[in-house]
Amino acid sequence: MSRVYNFSAGPSMLPLSVLKTAQAELLEYKGTGQSVMEMSHRSKEYEEIIETAEADLREIMNIPDNYDVFFTQGGGYTQFASVPLNLMNKNNKADYIITGQWAKKAFEEACKYGDARAAASSADKTFSYIPKTTREDFRKDADYVYICLNNTIYGTKYNTLPDTGDIPLVADISSCMLSEPLDVSKFGLLFGGAQKNVAPAGVVMVIARKDLLGNAMDITPTMLNYKIQADAKSLFNTPPCYNIYMAGLVFKWIKEQGGVEAVYKNNLKKANLLYDFLDNSKMFKGTVVKEDRSLMNVPFVTDSEELNKKFIAESQANGLVNLKGHRTVGGMRASIYNAMPYEGVEALVNFMEKFEKENG
Repeated sequence: MSRVYNFSAGPSMLPLSVLKTAQAELLEYKGTGQSVMEMSHRSKEYEEIIETAEADLREIMNIPDNYDVFFTQGGGYTQFASVPLNLMNKNNKADYIITGQWAKKAFEEACKYGDARAAASSADKTFSYIPKTTREDFRKDADYVYICLNNTIYGTKYNTLPDTGDIPLVADISSCMLSEPLDVSKFGLLFGGAQKNVAPAGVVMVIARKDLLGNAMDITPTMLNYKIQADAKSLFNTPPCYNIYMAGLVFKWIKEQGGVEAVYKNNLKKANLLYDFLDNSKMFKGTVVKEDRSLMNVPFVTDSEELNKKFIAESQANGLVNLKGHRTVGGMRASIYNAMPYEGVEALVNFMEKFEKENG
């Protein structure tokens, strides 16, 4: 078996041991005579799978009891509509901090349902930093403040949360979920698409404070109503069953590593290796201010588009794949999610050193 180091921003690589478990259980899950893909979502066997997945997620994220947890589908785009439909329900106002493409798209979607306002933005410098805000930057009667905690495309991350006072903070955590400890109690609602750090594409985890649910707008489609999904324990309709099973395997893998804290230490080690190289390289440079750098997504460039293209082609030939940067940024981007081993980042840095010597 020959596997590459996959630096894709998503869908991204999964832990090898998780893939092997899924492979071993593909045709028959634990003596049931059937694959998880063939099970009824109403069966006792599947009920155990989904309940265990939720329990493990609650454990590794230390989710308080006053939060509902449920699995849904539709990706982040669906959440961009679900959030205002469910939460912009008192004063019909919400403040958004625009730190990249996904926060911008969420803001544009919210504008369809009420008075959404851009309270701050880093668009002036191609989203290369996190804008500083104070409590006074947000309207006191806003129903929530929305952020994208980690910006996959631009490689920035909130290392200090904005002070929103009593206004619920909502965060898209798709590309940093389970990468480091997170105090759930500081948020009104969190959601994350699985395809970057948790499971195959097709399932979203939503973590919502119970008191915020139950007042969705009248126009909210049934499938987008958080209260309905939470009360049904993710089983209002047929959920993405196999993807939830895969997410459950990843949650167990994180527990086996020693929990999120242990995973975080490994992520720091990986990121420091790559950033240290970039900071000392004469050819490559990072594109994000140091204080706002992401642990998960590392964009970098050379000063030549020709060199960028050559690097991407040669890295691919050397088993380092999906390093091409997003079209809005250019250059390269290494996504080093939980499943990327330290050896993968080490191989990347070694190749970058070799490339710089040969092309400098």
